[in-house]
Amino acid sequence: MSRRVLIAGNWKLNKTVGEALELVKDLKRLTANVRDCDIAVAPVYTALWAVGEQLKDSNIALASQEHYFEDGGAFTGTVSAPMCRDVGCTYAIVGHSERRQLFGETLESSRKRLDAALRAGLRPILCVGETLEEREAGKTNDVVGAQFEGALEGFSVDLLKDLVVAYEPVWAIGTGKVATTAQAQDVHAVIRERLHARDSMLAESTRILYGGSVKPDNAAELLACTDIDGALVGGASLKADSFSGIIKAR
Repeated sequence: MSRRVLIAGNWKLNKTVGEALELVKDLKRLTANVRDCDIAVAPVYTALWAVGEQLKDSNIALASQEHYFEDGGAFTGTVSAPMCRDVGCTYAIVGHSERRQLFGETLESSRKRLDAALRAGLRPILCVGETLEEREAGKTNDVVGAQFEGALEGFSVDLLKDLVVAYEPVWAIGTGKVATTAQAQDVHAVIRERLHARDSMLAESTRILYGGSVKPDNAAELLACTDIDGALVGGASLKADSFSGIIKAR
């Protein structure tokens, strides 16, 4: 089964509404003729609606960076998955390492957020990845496996048909360090094996993205790996030329 490449840009805490609109205008122009892969961008909450309006009738989808696991109620400072869907999101990032490190997100809360995304009709991009200490201790596969299994516990195969997984080694996020193609492929293959243990068709259809200092000059080599089906891009997605360069790198 051929898996369609997905290149998603996580803008993190960057870009005012005006800056975000300028960026997507440039992205639309630079990627207007791209037909062989899917593209998504994840702006901050305050820019979601405006960017979504700008992206209508384009080949670029809208994603949320985070959402709470309840659909509504007395939860000050949060945004729900249905609200993200309401402003035009089709993807939702779930369990990013910065959410775990800085905001106390756990495997259990990631699972709840995954459930909320699926209930709202969003395609979750589930993030997994190890720290440098865990890699050096030889725990990469165990850590990634625990994050993966913990988030997916209790979900049927049918519910996971729109799942996207992103392997993001924490030590490579925003550091300039990149996993070698062999390192990245090895972990992607482990994730694929865990998917296969659930269902062979799910394993063949699920896209697994690599994230961690992806740039135009290393994207092609990473995307050529058997089990790497795209990229979740951080800093390089904040400039139209570098992000479009990654999109066109294959």
